[in-house]
Amino acid sequence: MSLVHAELRKLLGLRTAWVGLVLGLLAAPVLVGLNASATRRAVAEGLTGDASDLAFQNLGIGVLGAMILGVVVVSSEFTPTGDDVPGARQLTATLLATPRRERLLIAKGTALSLVVAVQGLLTTVATLVITRWVHGSLIPAPQPGRAAAAVLYWVLIALLAYAITLLARNGIVTLTVLIVNSTVVSLPYLLTKVTPWAAYLPDVVGAHMFLRSIEVPVEIAPVTAGLVMSAWVAGLLAVAAALFNRRDA
Repeated sequence: MSLVHAELRKLLGLRTAWVGLVLGLLAAPVLVGLNASATRRAVAEGLTGDASDLAFQNLGIGVLGAMILGVVVVSSEFTPTGDDVPGARQLTATLLATPRRERLLIAKGTALSLVVAVQGLLTTVATLVITRWVHGSLIPAPQPGRAAAAVLYWVLIALLAYAITLLARNGIVTLTVLIVNSTVVSLPYLLTKVTPWAAYLPDVVGAHMFLRSIEVPVEIAPVTAGLVMSAWVAGLLAVAAALFNRRDA
């Protein structure tokens, strides 16, 4: 627990982490207000598919904050400590304090999960409440189970970013790829146009945990989606941990 507490303090002491925290907390609720008029028109014209999704779709932009946290919890360890000691990185000092690498990775993952779970819970509740306040009876009341699934999705996305950054050992490249894939063009989503199996790739299948109308060639039940995404995250974390244990600091 002391190691988890230390990793929590380390994570919350990073400026970039606070960018992720603020972005994750504010982006989705603000987007609800900005899109209010367009959403009302879409509902009135019957262009929304499953109307209950409207309360959850805006959470997609906020998950970028969770991705940032998942990246910086690792990338900060590979950042040079200063010009006075060329080549020195935070990871060297971290491993001197915690030589058992498995414990370090577990502590980092636990700290990350706790922060993102709180962030996701606050953002989801705020977004759903504001959506209900803005649109009233136009949108069905959100189900608590779907809200919980959305929070779990945030945690899994953060852990996915954590695992990928461990593999790449480069936060800038990892974060750039994740942001482009989430906001500009989703390669897994494009692949669903070629093969239905692409619907089981992490970011596509994860959305099925709390969204009901997703334009992919297969239907995936929420529980199945959660299990598949959890398997992806567990597998990538296992590979990343194995490589981290073999690599030099």
